[in-house]
Amino acid sequence: MINNFAEFSGDYNELHMDENYASTTKFGKRICHGMLLASFFSRLVGMSIPGKNALYFSQSINFQSPCFIGDQILVRGEVIEKSDSTHIITIKTTIFNQDGKCLIDGIAKVMVQS
Repeated sequence: MINNFAEFSGDYNELHMDENYASTTKFGKRICHGMLLASFFSRLVGMSIPGKNALYFSQSINFQSPCFIGDQILVRGEVIEKSDSTHIITIKTTIFNQDGKCLIDGIAKVMVQS
């Protein structure tokens, strides 16, 4: 997935691609592209919350901690606001690793079309 994302995005930063280089950094090993991780929010919105008929308006992203190659992730969304007049919902979006550490958080604005 890392190689595919690098090819698709053009981001071949050595932190993601070169184990030898990454081992000399403060991370100690390769890390996943932050935007690769954030792309899982699209799946959350398009397939689950709200799913069908969702139109993504915006997404804020705060990178909290690195995701390492091989980490397991949990993507969560919580509807925190809903407007019946505009059909826009606000979703708190978060990604955690297998240790429960927050990797990314943010806020999504989504219109639910009928």
